Amino acid sequence: MTKKGDGREAWVLIHVEIQGQPETTFTERMYIYNYRLFDRYQRHVASMAILTDTNHSWRPHQFKYELFGCHVLLDFPTAKLLDYEVDWEALVANNNPFAVVTMTHLQTLATRQNPTERYAAKLNLAKMLYHRGYHHQEILDLFRFIDWLMTLPPELEEQFMTDVTTYEEHERKPYVSSVERLATERGLRRGMEQGLQQGLQQGLQAMILDTLQIRFGAVPKHVVVEVESLTDPDALKTLHRQAVTAVTLDEFLAHLPAQ
Repeated sequence: MTKKGDGREAWVLIHVEIQGQPETTFTERMYIYNYRLFDRYQRHVASMAILTDTNHSWRPHQFKYELFGCHVLLDFPTAKLLDYEVDWEALVANNNPFAVVTMTHLQTLATRQNPTERYAAKLNLAKMLYHRGYHHQEILDLFRFIDWLMTLPPELEEQFMTDVTTYEEHERKPYVSSVERLATERGLRRGMEQGLQQGLQQGLQAMILDTLQIRFGAVPKHVVVEVESLTDPDALKTLHRQAVTAVTLDEFLAHLPAQ
C-alpha cells in the first residue's frame, strides 16, 4: 500500500524475483511477469530482482525493444548479494533479519570446498542469532534457514548441534528444546545415527516436503506421492537442495527424476 499524490491510499503490487544464476532470458521474464501481474490485477507493479549468483559482472536491470516507432522499456532495481561481502561488518551490525540471510548465503558460497570452515561459519551465525534482539520464532526460523543451506558432513553436523546446545545452556537461552525438535523433524540425523536406510529415506523425504510447504504453501498430492516414491539417498539429498534453491515450485518439479 502506498500514498497517491493527493494523500489517498492506493494498493500496489511488488514483484520480487530471486535469481541464482545468469540467464539470457531473465530480463524478458521480468517484463513478462510485470505485465501479466498488471493485466491480471489492474494495479501498478514494482518489479525488482535479488541476484544470488556468483558472477560479479552479471547485472541485468532492463528489458527493452523498439519496433516501427514503438518503444517498450522496463527498468527494474536489483540487489546483488555478492556486493555485500565487501562490507561484512555492516551486515553484522544490521539487525534486519535479511542481513542474516545474506550472510548465510555468502558464507555458503565461500565455504563450498571447505567443510571445516563451513562448520565454523555456521556455528558463528547460529550464535549470532541470540544477540540480535530477535523474537523466539524469528530465531527458530533463521536457524532453520542456516541449517538447511549450510549443509555439513555427518560428523561435523553432529558436532554443530552439540555445540549449539552447549552454547544455549551456557547463555541460558530458552531455545534448546526447540532447536532439538528441528533436528528431529529433519529425520536425517536419526537415520544416520541408527544406520537405518529406511529412516534416512523417510527423513530426507520429510525434509523435502517440509521445505516445499514452507516456501510454496500446500504441496500438491501428486508431488507428495512422487517424493515419497524416491528411495535413493543421494537423489533425495540433491532434490532437497533443489527444494531450498528453486525459485518456483515448477522449477523444483523440473528436477524430479523420471519414474
